[in-house]
Amino acid sequence: MGFVWETPEEIDKALAERLKKIRKRRGMTQQQLSVRSNVSFGSIKRFETSGQISLLSLTKLAVALNCEEELRSLFSNVPYRSIEEVLRES
Repeated sequence: MGFVWETPEEIDKALAERLKKIRKRRGMTQQQLSVRSNVSFGSIKRFETSGQISLLSLTKLAVALNCEEELRSLFSNVPYRSIEEVLRES
């Protein structure tokens, strides 16, 4: 395993910041996104400040913001790290 430059919490926070920018670009308030996604206002507020959210709620937000394809493609093109990984997948 290589050196980790960011902690998991930092990665989550950066993801939350990107979704917050998309929400604002779409002209939506947290409350409007809550109604549209069926995710509680408190969960959205917590996500945007701390990066903490359940996977199901993240998926609902992505769908409400029309970003589901980006979420769907997550981990779809992960390169092999060794020949052993290639053989294990076969």
